[in-house]
Amino acid sequence: MLRLVLPKGSLERATLDLFSSADLAVHRSSDVDYAATIDDPRVTDVRILRPQEIPTYVEEGLFDLGVTGRDWIEETGADVVSLGELAYSKVTDSPIRIVLAVAADSPVGKVEDLPSGSRIATEYPRFTERWLGERGVRADVRFSYGATEAKVPDIADAVVELTETGRALRAAGLRIIDTLLVSNTELICHKRSAADPEKLHAMNQLLVLLQGALEARGKVLVKLNVSAADLDGVIAVLPSMKSPTVSQLFREDAFAVETVVPKSEINVLIPALKDRGATDIIELDLSKIVH
Repeated sequence: MLRLVLPKGSLERATLDLFSSADLAVHRSSDVDYAATIDDPRVTDVRILRPQEIPTYVEEGLFDLGVTGRDWIEETGADVVSLGELAYSKVTDSPIRIVLAVAADSPVGKVEDLPSGSRIATEYPRFTERWLGERGVRADVRFSYGATEAKVPDIADAVVELTETGRALRAAGLRIIDTLLVSNTELICHKRSAADPEKLHAMNQLLVLLQGALEARGKVLVKLNVSAADLDGVIAVLPSMKSPTVSQLFREDAFAVETVVPKSEINVLIPALKDRGATDIIELDLSKIVH
């Protein structure tokens, strides 16, 4: 039913890991194969292509849906439907930023300070020109094929570059002066596919699985037993997505408690629960959380 295109390159491994976590494992004959399959009745065809191209291919109807970054949607200007954000990047689960950066010792403090005709190197020339034009800045925007941060100051006066942490830009002696775009990964689809009720339902079902897998990352389920006398003390130290589930044990003046908590807090939480009278504490990994 659905033709799906996934990103190759920097987002590739993170995307394949996410689809596997969502029980939508992508199978291909080798790591360099552009054709793949997913053992799911809703997906009939899978291709793995550069994320820069995906918005255009989806807009043209070559694929029903695809995974790409908001940065490439903005750069291509593709007329596609966004089904929802997928909160992951190539290294972290945080969005990337498209930023304007200059040499650390540059007198430029904000975008309006750029002299007319400043040379700006970027992989996002169309988006950069639109953004600068909206702010009344005239610049010589040049497409960069890579190593963009290394072009200041000899080849370019400034760069528009993507970053997750800003570390690489700082290491290259650059200083960020503005953020053009905060870009998440998105699941996008062709407009006709979005207008087809059967396809739209299937695509939203896939989105539920993907977002559920992302929601479960870094979280665990904690289950425990506690006496009625100690219940309030245990509840007081339990973090919870909403409120913990509490049920009385059969023929006992005690309760079973369960809740979802951040994995990062579990090393402190379990001893604290035991100190307050909790027993039979169980920690369980989670695959998906669907609200």
